[in-house]
Amino acid sequence: MSSGISNFERAEVLTEALPYIKRYNGKIVVIKYGGSAMTSDSLKMQVMEDIVLLWLIGVKVVLVHGGGPEINEMMDKLGKEAVFVDGLRVTDKETVDIVQMVLAGKINKNLVNLLETKGGRAMGISGMDGRLIEAKQKDERLGYVGEITKINIGPVMDLLEKGYIPVISTVGSDAEGNAYNVNGDTAAANIAGALGAERLIMMTDIAGILRNREDPSSLISEISVSDAAGLYASGVISGGMIPKVECCIEAINRGVKNVIIMDGRVPHSILMELLTDEGAGTMVSGIHGSERT
Repeated sequence: MSSGISNFERAEVLTEALPYIKRYNGKIVVIKYGGSAMTSDSLKMQVMEDIVLLWLIGVKVVLVHGGGPEINEMMDKLGKEAVFVDGLRVTDKETVDIVQMVLAGKINKNLVNLLETKGGRAMGISGMDGRLIEAKQKDERLGYVGEITKINIGPVMDLLEKGYIPVISTVGSDAEGNAYNVNGDTAAANIAGALGAERLIMMTDIAGILRNREDPSSLISEISVSDAAGLYASGVISGGMIPKVECCIEAINRGVKNVIIMDGRVPHSILMELLTDEGAGTMVSGIHGSERT
């Protein structure tokens, strides 16, 4: 079925992408994947295709994933009621077992399988493998919710050096062997920092940072770390965007060059960000006035 695009136009698109392909070849890009972008099968397939395309042109992609909706679904099936304290899920022993089963088992292996069927080479690991994510209890009221104490990045580097796409579920552990549910955005920021990633892409449910939350056209294309304080004070960054921006700043402080907050529900948003002039979403950078590309 014709897409209405001529072969010449296709060739033009590929030629225009060449500078970006050269820029990212051999560089590490971490993608935090979750939320609504995971609930649509067709969108999930497009995200996997984008990741495999990047891998094929020489980008070292690391995929860090969440899975809140599927955890909720499994808890419902098992008759387990969700309890929250200050907006955070209370994770007792039974719940952390469910989290480990869903994240490190079902979701992780499904994503690996999808990447493989699209022509990629992927390997799934959890934060417990190779003690990748070491954690401690964040708050005793929350049970097995983990605060990251250390990232042991060796297992991820080994997979990248062998030519795999690492697919990471954010379950951590402590020295006593306790498993912890670790926030996916925080884990992605720490992992990207430990890798010295060229870019961290945070796929969310909104276009990025908006000056007016009711107006998608008010997207702010780029902010620096120093801009954030003023945007907090003015209320532009508020609610659920606050912890996401804090994770972006943490990643920058840990050595990531740039972080992108983008709408993961937009088809091929990853390719638009990395391989076009316009990009997608809001870039958070360490230095005011850095170039988008």
